[in-house]
Amino acid sequence: MTQVTQITCFGADSLLGVARENLLFSWLLASERRNVVQRQYRLQLALDTAFDELQFDSGWVLSDQSVNVPLSAFIPLSRTRYYFRVRVIDDAQQESAWSPAGWFETALQHAHEWKADWITPDRDDEPAESVYLLRRLFTAGKKVASARLYSSALGVYRLYLNGSPVGDDLFSPGWTSYDDHIQFQSADVTSLLVPGDNALGAMLGEGWFKGELTWLKKRELYGRRKALLAQLHLLFEDGEECLIVTDGEWRCCNGPILDSGFYAGETYDARREDPCWCSAHSAAEWQPVTVMGKQRYRLVPQISEPVRVTQTLTPVAFIRTDDGVIVDMGQNMVGRIRLRAELEEGQTITLRHAEVLDTSGKLYTDNLRNARQTVTYTARGGSAEYAPYFSFQGFRYVEITGLSHLNDESLSGAICGEVLHTDMMRTGEFSCSNPAINRLFDNIVWGQRGNFVDVPTDCPQRDERLGWTGDAQIFIRTAAYNYDVRRFFRKWLLSVAADQKPNGSVPVVVPNVLLDYISKIWGDETYTSSGWGDAAVICPWTVYQFYGDRQLLAEQYSSMKAWVNYIHSRGDDPWLWNTDFQFGDWLALDAEPDSYFGATPVYLVATAFYALSTRIVRDAAAALNLRSDERKYRLWHENIVAAFRRTFMREGEMIADTQTAHILPLAFGLLEGADRVNVAARLNQLVVEQDYHLTTGFLGTPWLCVALSENGYHDTAVKLACQESYPSWLFSVSQGATTVWEHWDGIKPDGSFWSENMNSFNHYAYGAIGEWFYRFVAGIDFAPDSVACGDIIFRPDLSGGSFTSAAASYRSVRGIIAIRWERHEEHARLWLTVPANARAVLRLADAQWSVLVDESDRKIRSLEDVGGAPGIALGSGEYHFSLGRQKGITVE
Repeated sequence: MTQVTQITCFGADSLLGVARENLLFSWLLASERRNVVQRQYRLQLALDTAFDELQFDSGWVLSDQSVNVPLSAFIPLSRTRYYFRVRVIDDAQQESAWSPAGWFETALQHAHEWKADWITPDRDDEPAESVYLLRRLFTAGKKVASARLYSSALGVYRLYLNGSPVGDDLFSPGWTSYDDHIQFQSADVTSLLVPGDNALGAMLGEGWFKGELTWLKKRELYGRRKALLAQLHLLFEDGEECLIVTDGEWRCCNGPILDSGFYAGETYDARREDPCWCSAHSAAEWQPVTVMGKQRYRLVPQISEPVRVTQTLTPVAFIRTDDGVIVDMGQNMVGRIRLRAELEEGQTITLRHAEVLDTSGKLYTDNLRNARQTVTYTARGGSAEYAPYFSFQGFRYVEITGLSHLNDESLSGAICGEVLHTDMMRTGEFSCSNPAINRLFDNIVWGQRGNFVDVPTDCPQRDERLGWTGDAQIFIRTAAYNYDVRRFFRKWLLSVAADQKPNGSVPVVVPNVLLDYISKIWGDETYTSSGWGDAAVICPWTVYQFYGDRQLLAEQYSSMKAWVNYIHSRGDDPWLWNTDFQFGDWLALDAEPDSYFGATPVYLVATAFYALSTRIVRDAAAALNLRSDERKYRLWHENIVAAFRRTFMREGEMIADTQTAHILPLAFGLLEGADRVNVAARLNQLVVEQDYHLTTGFLGTPWLCVALSENGYHDTAVKLACQESYPSWLFSVSQGATTVWEHWDGIKPDGSFWSENMNSFNHYAYGAIGEWFYRFVAGIDFAPDSVACGDIIFRPDLSGGSFTSAAASYRSVRGIIAIRWERHEEHARLWLTVPANARAVLRLADAQWSVLVDESDRKIRSLEDVGGAPGIALGSGEYHFSLGRQKGITVE
């Protein structure tokens, strides 16, 4: 019997504060039989859990769509909770029961619904970095049936009601292109209210809005004043409603946080604490706030999951020094240290954070540049508990002064590390028979966690932490395997489109806080580069491929098209991008000494990405049924590919004899026939000539192993991936890395360091090889035209190389996709899981493995022609195959 096991709205089965445009429903099917496909669905919305008060009923819809189903005809009310459920009819004409119900609650949907004013505590005579406390007293004279709090800030904020925190999110409202839009948060605070006097309070810090950003030490990029916006809706049991809003009735005062910034850290003086500040009994000297009015900011409901504490780590070692003690957390993490200890009044604890130690065993902080990453806490006396409120650090090691009197056991109980990142759902797992590769994969995941802190940053420790567009597009496919990133990238892409210039140029960082930096440094006023601006095209298309979010694709399409049209307008030849500043294959190892620019001609790289983005826009137009655009960009793509071959090839060979010059045309499908064969052979030769080492940079490395594996040189890709000597992915692993490095030799074999100017030890870009692990080692891949993981390709690596086993699972929007295999001398075993409403093909690249037994029904199944290549077509279900060599089969 087919069942609907879960239904979600915008990726969650319970969601408070959703925007009307994000009402997209997906559901998972399960059945004991194989080959299950949905034929019809019926979706309902109601105001009650019994579904007596129906608000929407689709009736039976003839469709196999079970992912991101929109409700185009339904207009929800503001601040209203709706319950939803679905049932389906499958291909056997079996009708399921109703799914478990989920719910969503809409937020404020229109500007006129905001009655609150922006208020600010900022004064010219106070330090800019100080964190203010704000509060408003009010009385709940009648019994409250429900209470909803909608809020935002110019800066970062945390709300409290009667002394209790409102939610567990951090750094709200998040970092967006504030001049275009600011997120607001929604909270159910019914349980926090008390009869009679109540106090609503807020801590308000600078954050990204006006705090220090970039190595250029820029401040107040979006405004001069921190501000708070809050609107509390109280619904009493008798039906009366009351509003408590930010207005002139609010009061403010200085708090115990003397300064707080993302780069600097935080200074906290507990002697300034007022334990009752957020109650009706505060003794602090409260001052009036300044009312700023309604202002001009466009408010949008929270899009992505918030940043939260997702894991707690305990120290693994202590190193005693003359200055104090260095704590080893055992993992390069992003987050904060929480302190719990008995302290004397005035006792000061200082924590300095770093990723690695130098050869003398001290903190290595040169690579932090201007970021201090220092937290200072002064005790009021007695039991203390503290973790930074508005700052996070990237670190493995913490030097602590002021607690040297504690022994290791006591110190271990006094501190813990709290891991912070956007609270995305983990979707992917991978393991194999090579422990070093497993460690590398873990490093990739940790790198993603550390750099997906509200925006996709380049690194989490130095004075940068910016949303570099190149890094984001390089890593997005690996990111989407590891975690559910649809809402994360939807949020960020809204800022990409907002910061895109009127001519279509896309900044190299989003939100764009570098402004005219490139023009000043390299004399170019386009503020962009190939491989970076292409994120505006690659990222929304990847989200569409993985999650089937056609609505996001439609929303971003004008931005995607504008980027390609921008490139088209540059230079005299519309089919080449051979002008403007280009990063090229940034940080490639074949660069000239003391140069960051790789040896691959930058305009070869630029034109290759021009072709890729144009092809994607063509495909996006087809997906959106924009036939005229599809024809236009199809012709453009053909002309660009022809110009690329004419300009950058001579007699079937690339004019540039670098690895990246051969990788990009192979990976982007710019070559055919003998040219493709010749270029692939030369790429293989270039890698072999380097004794299976790479010489690539930011734009070549992510595609290197993929290009080799897709073109008949998988063994070379495996040897390259498993290479342990410099330069290689596993070199950092052999050096003890627990995240991916920015440079292949960030720490050299002799313990010395690469240039301190750019030497992050948590930089996820080169972790893009994670996609290759899923696709070509374990073997979970998708057809090129697959949408929402509907067309799966299983390609286990049974080639007889370095791997004797591997396993991967992926929690797709249709359900679990899984593979596990073991290879022995003459036989192998293979376990597969295909979710309902999906189809798959099993392909074996090694022709020796051609006979299979499906252990579930003992049926011999030979490989057949499926889609123009040998394989086995599979529907949904669980499969267990025994494989043998061509000369015979061994079934245990």
